[in-house]
Amino acid sequence: MSIIVPTYNESGNILNLIEAIKDNLQSTIFTEIIVVDDNSPDGTGRIVEGYIQDAIRAKRTNTSVQQNYIKGNDDAYDNLKINDKEKNYIVKIVHRPNKSGLISAILQGIESSTGQNILIMDADFSHPPQTIPHLVNESLQDPNSIVVASRYTNGGSIVGWPFKRRVISSGAAKIARIGLKLSNVKDPLSGFFLFPRHIIKNITINTTGYKLLLELLVKSNDRIRVKEIPYTFTNRKSGESKMDANVMLDYAKAVWHLYRYGQKSSAISKKQAYQTKQQQEKRKSVLFLSKAGRFYTVGASGLILNYVISMLLSKGVVSNFWYLQSTLIGIIFSITSNFFINKAWTFEDRNFSAGHTLKQYGMFAAISSVGAAIQLAVLYLFVESGLQYSLSLIIAVAIASGSNFLLNKKWTFKEKVWG
Repeated sequence: MSIIVPTYNESGNILNLIEAIKDNLQSTIFTEIIVVDDNSPDGTGRIVEGYIQDAIRAKRTNTSVQQNYIKGNDDAYDNLKINDKEKNYIVKIVHRPNKSGLISAILQGIESSTGQNILIMDADFSHPPQTIPHLVNESLQDPNSIVVASRYTNGGSIVGWPFKRRVISSGAAKIARIGLKLSNVKDPLSGFFLFPRHIIKNITINTTGYKLLLELLVKSNDRIRVKEIPYTFTNRKSGESKMDANVMLDYAKAVWHLYRYGQKSSAISKKQAYQTKQQQEKRKSVLFLSKAGRFYTVGASGLILNYVISMLLSKGVVSNFWYLQSTLIGIIFSITSNFFINKAWTFEDRNFSAGHTLKQYGMFAAISSVGAAIQLAVLYLFVESGLQYSLSLIIAVAIASGSNFLLNKKWTFKEKVWG
């Protein structure tokens, strides 16, 4: 686990905080305490560096102590690793050249960290180190969650703030919850929280505000759970408060940016959903037309069979039946051939068991009989009106085939009409 502590002019708190954090670590979890200092004029970074060096000198003869100094372009790290029977931790200091924002300090600390879980907290003791074990235990129970130390959930409280500050903080939290639709958390502005590293890997952090949690909640809202642990926020006892007009302006900018992000994200989601629906409809259209094409191809073969048999029986080649009798016989033959070809090819039904096939044939024949009635009625109407029999027959079969396809698709072969 990595604990990130951003600092600026925290010389009066930082060493006591490190000791308090160490006292609340679990010996079974390796933890790195990373202090990220923005070149504090009061020498906060130098104090932490001196603390590390003193500890190294004091334990120089202990083989379990290792010093590792790395210098990069803008950052320097002094590492102190201590392994004993009670604790397992490392202390790092990240020196930044200037004060360039709380979120950027946290992100730089995360970049220098190696823990799979990251805990963020302030250096002014407003975030009690005694709450750390509760955050860790909750995270162990649900590793894929953001665990928030909350001032506003049941059991949480604030000590030492004037009424005006309470109103501002509570109002800002409500603005975030309502405006950014964060109904799953009561303290979205908490600066004291723990989350798994993989969350931030997939998120682009681009606000200039001072609350990283707010951006994580908005941009991972649909993919991760949020849990809140109550704690008592205590106003800082030394140093100066970071709350000023610039902080409030940065917060307003962050909320506006995240609101626009949410609107854009929602629009993209709706567009993607629409495109997915269109693709599904397209696939359904292709499938429907494909089966309709097969059915009509089979119908065409049935038309030919129907036509040939009807002509043979009505023209005296085989016999000299009345044209309606000849057509009826032709229909029976075409229905039978159409059923078996459609079953095997159009609807790809491979169940040819006797009972199942006979039931389907009965349904197919019944539905086709409706089509046959339509065909006979249309044929009679056209022939009696003077239209040539052969042309009337083609028109009648074509009209009846549409209803045959839809009804058989739905009832005989138990498929959805569209798709």
